[in-house]
Amino acid sequence: VQLQASGGGLVQAGGSLRLSCAASGRTFRSYIMGWFRQPPGKEREFVAAIMRRGWLTNYADSVKGRFSISRDNAKSTVYLQMDNLKSEDTAVYLCAAHTRGDFIQPTPTGFDYWGQGTKVTVSS
Repeated sequence: VQLQASGGGLVQAGGSLRLSCAASGRTFRSYIMGWFRQPPGKEREFVAAIMRRGWLTNYADSVKGRFSISRDNAKSTVYLQMDNLKSEDTAVYLCAAHTRGDFIQPTPTGFDYWGQGTKVTVSS
């Protein structure tokens, strides 16, 4: 599968952005999808993930209540709605996918396919 993330940009603290990740290749609904981020000079970290039919989601504690992940299997796209953004949300955001089992492993090693990332900068 090939993943293409978009929607990043510069936003003021308290603002919102919506990221999209379009997938091509194998049937999209067979993938568990996730979002990760890599702040400048830091390790890649888990943000959110969603099961194949969208019935179960998982979030990092740092984004709970502010970010929302969703997917549209008909459009082969996963979204990340980010509200009430903070300066510490500044990072390159990457979408990821895997087909292993029926679980969400909230670590980079739990995903096999990666997009190129989209940069989000939150100014304070």
